[in-house]
Parts: sequence; structure tokens; C-alpha cells
Amino acid sequence: MSIFYIVIGFILLVVGGEFLVRSSVGLSFKLNLSKLIIGMTVVSFATSAPELLVSLQAALNGKTDMAIANVVGSNIANIALVLGLTAIISPLIVDKNFYKMNWPVMMFFSAILYFFLQNDLILTRVEGIILFVLLIAFIYVMIAQAKKNKDAVIEDVDDDLMETSYAKIFIWLVIGGAALYYGSYFLVRGATDVAIQFGISERVIGATVIAIGTSVPELAASIIAALKGEKAISLGNLIGSNIFNIGSVLGLTAIITPIKVTDKALLSNDIFWMLGVAAILIPLVLIPKRFEISRLKGLLLFAIYVAFLYLAFKNGSIPPVSGL
Repeated sequence: MSIFYIVIGFILLVVGGEFLVRSSVGLSFKLNLSKLIIGMTVVSFATSAPELLVSLQAALNGKTDMAIANVVGSNIANIALVLGLTAIISPLIVDKNFYKMNWPVMMFFSAILYFFLQNDLILTRVEGIILFVLLIAFIYVMIAQAKKNKDAVIEDVDDDLMETSYAKIFIWLVIGGAALYYGSYFLVRGATDVAIQFGISERVIGATVIAIGTSVPELAASIIAALKGEKAISLGNLIGSNIFNIGSVLGLTAIITPIKVTDKALLSNDIFWMLGVAAILIPLVLIPKRFEISRLKGLLLFAIYVAFLYLAFKNGSIPPVSGL
């Protein structure tokens, strides 16, 4: 029954996320927002909704380790799993803005999250507000840069949604909201039951099973696009997703209910996997071929993720990764 809950939870999160994005974009067009604003704010927030609902549901149920591990694990999966598999299918070209803006900001958010948690083992409401305000500032700077640079690549926005009626937007919003709510409920419940049944810590379940589940939409879209020879998800989009996960998902969750760390392995091990996987992008991007994530580099990233999963489930804990 636990596996059933997890599967149903995954499906509802994917469906709910898609309907929420459609309704949000449709409403944004009705409000006469530009495609630039919609792509860099509305779509970005909407696509982070599954992680937000899952982390919030876990935190409100007292599963605070699961709430944080979901974001940490999702950030690892976005780079090592999603980027790795996508590059194996079709190499990706990296924009130079990667190391000028996106990557430093991702590392900054990751580092400040570690500092907040390491300081007193809790992400307080004040710290949640700080993370969210920093995210808004980042979005403002990105929009300002994009307006100056006409060649800037932004999130694709479906023009067909311009003609969506208010009635359809409302129906999509209700369906999306309900699917996300019940999807997060079933996923957290199923994952908790699995953790209890198999003696695996909630932290490990959050960083692996739940994190993969909330990364499925990006993974599926990237693989399908790569197989069709179309533009796969960009490195900038994945890094942006990681920034949103920390600033929006954990920031908003902490504002609603402070998130306490009970399993210290989150800080002694898991978060260093997240920092290590993010840091390794620099040499991968700059070594030959420069500014390309080749199939070989993708294979390396995927191998790192397999190692992460293996060590995560080995004895139900993740060992130190100082040698990574």
C-alpha cells in the first residue's frame, strides 16, 4: 500500500504541476504580463510547486528532515541525474552566463542555507524571509539583464494559452491545486511508511525517493526533447530550479513553519553532496570541450548520482564524501 501511495503521489504531482503552470500562464496573459516576466517568474514559481507542497506537507507533519532532504536531494538530482542523462543522449552547449551569474548565485544560496542550518540546526522564519527576499532580488536582476540582452534565453511560454478563457483557467487552477495537495499528502505518507517498514531514515527517503519524484517532470521533458533532437532543458534552467528550491521552497516553508534538523547527517553529509555536485560543474564546463557538457561528462555525472543512491541506502545513511 505504501508503494501505491508513492506512485499515486508522483502521478498527482506531475498532473497538478502541469495544470498549475497552464493556469498561471493563462492568467498572466490575461493580466497583460510580458512573456519575459511570465517565463522568468510565473513559470519558475509554478514549476517549483511540487517541491513546495511536498516540503510543506512534510514539515507540517513533523517530518522536518524529509522537508529539507527533499530540496537537497532534488538539487543533486537536477544536476547529476537530469543533466547527466540528458547530456548522455544529446550533448548540451553551455552559455557563458553560467559562470558569470547563475553558478555563483546557486553556490551562494547553497552556502547560506548551510550556514543557517549549521548555526542552530533550524531554519527560522526570519531566515526563510531572508532566503525568499534574496530570491526576489535575484529574479529582479535577471529580468533587468534579460531586458538589456535581446538574445537572452528564457523559459519557453506557450502562446496558445493567450486565448484561454477565465473559466478554463479557474478549472485548471482547481485541478492543479487539488492534485498538488493530495499528491504531496500521498507521497509523504507513502514515503514515511516505507521508511518505517524498511528501517530507512526519513532523511534518506526524502533525499532519494521523494527528490527523484519531484524531479520527474524535468527529467521526462529533458529526455523526450533530447530523443527528438529538440532543445533539451538548459543548464541555466536546472541551476535556476536549484536556486528556486532553496529560496522559494525552503524559504516559504520556513516562513510558514520553522524547519528543524533532527538528523545531523543532513549537515555532515547530504548537503556536502549538494555542494560537491554543484562545484564539479565548473571543471566540467571549462575543460575540453569548453562550454559543452559532452556525453562523457554526462556519464560521469550520472555515475556520481548512482554512487549517491548506493551510499544513501547502504545501512540507511549517507557516509562522508570528502573524497568526492
